[in-house]
Amino acid sequence: MNSEKYKRQYFMPPEECLDWARKEYITKAPDWCSVDLRDGNQALIIPMSLDEKVEFFKYLVKVGFKEIEVGFPAASETEYTFLRTLIEQDLIPDDITIQVLTQAREHIIKRTFEALKGAKRAIVHVYNSTSLAQREQVFKKSKEEILKIATDGAKLLKKLADETEGNFQFEYSPESFTGTEVEYALEVCNAVLDIWKPSPDWKVIINLPVTVQLSMPHVYASQIEYMSKHMKYRDSVVLSIHPHNDRGCGVADTELALLAGADRVEGTLFGNGERTGNVDIVTVALNMYSHGVDPNLDFSNLPELTKNYERLTRMNVYERQPYSGKLVFAAFSGSHQDAIAKGMHWIDDRHPDYWSVPYLPIDPKDIGREYESDVIRINSQSGKGGIGYVLEENFGFHIPGKMREDVGYTVKDVSDKQHRELVPKDILDVFKTVYVNISSPIALKECHFIQKDGGIEAEISLEKSGVDKLYHGRGNGRLDAVSNALQRHSDLDYSIVSYQEHALTVGSNSKACSYVAIQKPNGTVVWGAGIHEDIITASVLALISAVNRIQ
Repeated sequence: MNSEKYKRQYFMPPEECLDWARKEYITKAPDWCSVDLRDGNQALIIPMSLDEKVEFFKYLVKVGFKEIEVGFPAASETEYTFLRTLIEQDLIPDDITIQVLTQAREHIIKRTFEALKGAKRAIVHVYNSTSLAQREQVFKKSKEEILKIATDGAKLLKKLADETEGNFQFEYSPESFTGTEVEYALEVCNAVLDIWKPSPDWKVIINLPVTVQLSMPHVYASQIEYMSKHMKYRDSVVLSIHPHNDRGCGVADTELALLAGADRVEGTLFGNGERTGNVDIVTVALNMYSHGVDPNLDFSNLPELTKNYERLTRMNVYERQPYSGKLVFAAFSGSHQDAIAKGMHWIDDRHPDYWSVPYLPIDPKDIGREYESDVIRINSQSGKGGIGYVLEENFGFHIPGKMREDVGYTVKDVSDKQHRELVPKDILDVFKTVYVNISSPIALKECHFIQKDGGIEAEISLEKSGVDKLYHGRGNGRLDAVSNALQRHSDLDYSIVSYQEHALTVGSNSKACSYVAIQKPNGTVVWGAGIHEDIITASVLALISAVNRIQ
């Protein structure tokens, strides 16, 4: 590796442009344009079939995109056919504007307008490359010659739009903008605008793409701000951006460019696109959402959208991709789980209308995720808080705080030894197997109580090691009486140090759950739990479960 062979290939604006740096956050949603069906599709190993593209188009409409780039109709027969299918089968809703891409070349522009016949609303996006590298190495043309390509294309768009039935909006991109001298990019864009002469009633789009990321995001923001400040007809121009992700900064480029004056974003769902991809619109939109700004896109069932995207594109959404990845809300760490569980209870009790849970920037339920399966995930790194939360939220067990540590170590030990994550049912199985209604070596058959002389007398029928036995005991309460009976007729020595109970279910088949902790003379505490329709029986079962665990 030799870093000396590289030099910075971007160009700073000729004046300081840092107004964007004084802004705190994006205050309103931009115009969104999905380029999944063109930029995204051409980057697939196996491009989508006609039927797949039609299905994907419908999903984009459902999400709420009002502008959708449907292809490069002059590039291939498949692209041309798809556009004609959308038009001829009347698949484009009245409030949707389709967009098509064309190079600034005469025969390609003409073919594009042929494909658009009958379209109700369409953006014709014309581009030519302007960067220093492209001018010198690819086209071998001067600045004047490159500018003429742009203006000739702009003139032809205007001529053909006048001759073709339809409602057309124009878009121009100085392709490879990020490698173009900013003053020259402005000169080219203004020359195109002088030909189109937009007005507030007929706006045009100037798109400034990050065709290749060459700089840090703040440089791009300054470039956008310079263009926005010095562009002609600014009140009649929709300033658009189209970031790629070569340096992994597609989202940052987009957010800073919006602060710098951009009005519109072209990108793809989940960031699919050439090389390292386009900007991920899901991430940008939900970042805004997390700041209380409506992005005007509906991602309320993101798991379904992700699943269908993966099916149609044969691409995979990375498990850690913001918002959409399978593990992005998952907390395995014990301290994280504990904080999340406490935060959820705090929200419910104090501020149900506002979201501020530790480690969760947005409410997972807002985008179709579930706390039980997506947030608190249990493995050998988990803690008592998370395990207790799973048992409470999924199965209704309000395990005492001191018991949670014991249950936590038990569940974690199973995960560690089996070397796998435990799903909620696994955790329930471990809890029931180890703690609940343990009936060996002692099994409860019956228990009866009478109140006598200011105390409680208990008669308990047990099966101990296969033999039925009848025990008697007296205490200041039912559980105390049962405990005294057990100790009186055995060599057991312990004291009850904790008892809690709660309703486990409601209704005619309601059950109760009791938790009992007993302490041996050496200070060791052992927990048991009991479940039964009768709360007294549940408490006796909990005590016997704890006793059986020290046998």
